[in-house]
Amino acid sequence: MRFDAIVVGGSFAGLAAAMQLVRARRQVAVIDAGQPRNRFSPALHGMPGQDGRSPAAILGEARAQLAAYPAATLIGGEVATAAATSDGFLVQLADGREMTAARLILAHGLTDRMPGAGAGRKLAAALAERWGHGVLHCPYCHGYETAGGPLGVLATRPDMAAHALLFTDWGPTTLLLNGIPAPDAETAARLTAAGVTIETVPVAELLGPAPGLTGIRLADGRELPMTGLFVAPEPAFTTPLPGMLGCRTETGPTGPWIATDDWGLTSVPGVYAAGDIAFPMHNASLALASGVRAGVGAHRSLVFGV
Repeated sequence: MRFDAIVVGGSFAGLAAAMQLVRARRQVAVIDAGQPRNRFSPALHGMPGQDGRSPAAILGEARAQLAAYPAATLIGGEVATAAATSDGFLVQLADGREMTAARLILAHGLTDRMPGAGAGRKLAAALAERWGHGVLHCPYCHGYETAGGPLGVLATRPDMAAHALLFTDWGPTTLLLNGIPAPDAETAARLTAAGVTIETVPVAELLGPAPGLTGIRLADGRELPMTGLFVAPEPAFTTPLPGMLGCRTETGPTGPWIATDDWGLTSVPGVYAAGDIAFPMHNASLALASGVRAGVGAHRSLVFGV
């Protein structure tokens, strides 16, 4: 099967990229493994017109709208390999199916691993069990729903101490160092002035029936009530495709991302990237916008040949 563009990933970024191309009447295949990053969350927040709806419902409607275009082909499956050819790219699925395209758009997203080094395996498993419900990562996505009650910020790296300041607009905040070195005197003073409690005793257990959360138990037996526990997961690309294709990547506190230009073009000619894998700040609205950018960029390259 030959397409103008193949989009790897069918969540917000991938569908937005594909929509631009099919509306330009280009033949596009969207290959989706059906594992969107936000599948653990019961609701999406902060996106005008969609606030409070489930990600699955939004994506279901978006796929149906895309499928209504004759130029769109939606394929369920996992991409195993992708390689440049003399006239584009060859993509092979895990089930052996092959297809080619002139352009390739990576929008496969990230997967979140719960912090385990400082937290311990038992706690990491408890965090994963509550991920997207009582255990969260983004105050802009979920802070409002936990607002008013006591919040916890579980430190997994030293820079998260200052990060705890961000949460105070949503509720009284406790910074749980959990083995991470205490913040310097200046940062500690700023936290104290903002009303942040610094807790040095490690977290032993999460309380309340999963996937919800009512509080935590510390190693010394004390129990702290909490309406939400915010953690920084360890993100990773869901597939090895960026490295396989030779895309230049960068890494920061929010994980790895693929370096792109203003049109979403990666360091590899003809390969574009969109969504959480193409930007260090992760948000569904930003993923949509970057998908539009990559889709338009890919179309322009098809027209102008660059």
